Amino acid sequence: MDLLAPEFTPSGLRYSLAKRAAYLLPFAPNPGIKKIEGKRRYDVFLAICGQPSDLITANAAFDWKKSCRVSVCLIDEFWVKEINACRHLLHLLDKFDVVALYYRQSVEPISRRIKSRCIFIPPGVDAIRFSPYPSPPERVVDVYSIGRRSEATHQKLLRMAAEDGLFYVHDSIAGGEAIESAQHRALFANVAKRSRYFIVNPGLIDRPDIRGEQIEIGNRYFEGAASGTIMLGERPKTETFIQLFDWPGALIDLPYDSTRIDVIINDLDSQPKRVENIRRTNVSQALLRHDWVYRWESILRTIGLDPMPELFARKERLQQLAGLISEQEIQTTLPRDQNET
Repeated sequence: MDLLAPEFTPSGLRYSLAKRAAYLLPFAPNPGIKKIEGKRRYDVFLAICGQPSDLITANAAFDWKKSCRVSVCLIDEFWVKEINACRHLLHLLDKFDVVALYYRQSVEPISRRIKSRCIFIPPGVDAIRFSPYPSPPERVVDVYSIGRRSEATHQKLLRMAAEDGLFYVHDSIAGGEAIESAQHRALFANVAKRSRYFIVNPGLIDRPDIRGEQIEIGNRYFEGAASGTIMLGERPKTETFIQLFDWPGALIDLPYDSTRIDVIINDLDSQPKRVENIRRTNVSQALLRHDWVYRWESILRTIGLDPMPELFARKERLQQLAGLISEQEIQTTLPRDQNET
């Protein structure tokens, strides 16, 4: 496997002009990237795009048609409401054999506009990195909120922190770029698995001007489950959410803009056995269903390629961790004398 990481400056003038032109012109301008030559013939090329405009970067960086047998484009955010504005970018998707989208409700509308096969792949999580097992740390953070948030709920939590001593961790600076992305993810995972409650909401819940009426599951749901937090937030009213998070307690309903979060937390704090069961189940389900390895396995199945041995080794490790949670649960439910034998 080779990782292609083209060097360019996203904040540079050339990239900004190329990105703007890509929405207006029927061709893809080069945003200032030198073409990368393939070192050999590859079985598959996977391009990961955060948004549709990233397609111009992939297109400029590598000629996958020449070097790869099969090609897949995975796009994080692509809203139905954006399709018309992105019409000049859609021809780049035709160069791929398969286009995979995180947003299920976007699949059919985009399928009608491109020649490539378009499929839904749910977001995932590095379930091993986020897992608090095998040695669960103390949950010293009361409430953790990262990313978009309800101002009404946020203000309520700030009052709880000031008046009741709640340890509330939240974003305090604006900006979309981490100093070092790997360190940022490690820090995020470490704080999450030390948090009792975790705020989650559907993607762009506060931006109907971008998403329209579309409701999609954000990454936070997967990260919150994997870290064993109790997730509080708006329940996505979609079949997709029901299918992916179908166990009791996966999400505790907290309507967006609700100020009753203190009532909900106090009620849950009075039910420690229920809370602990939810935590273990969240982690187990993430390990067995939502690790990135399952998403990659699904892509390989779609394009007809056999998995490598490393995939099976990863799944075995995930299953071992899930089994460890079950063993610990049995130990904690046994009478004291049985635990000591």
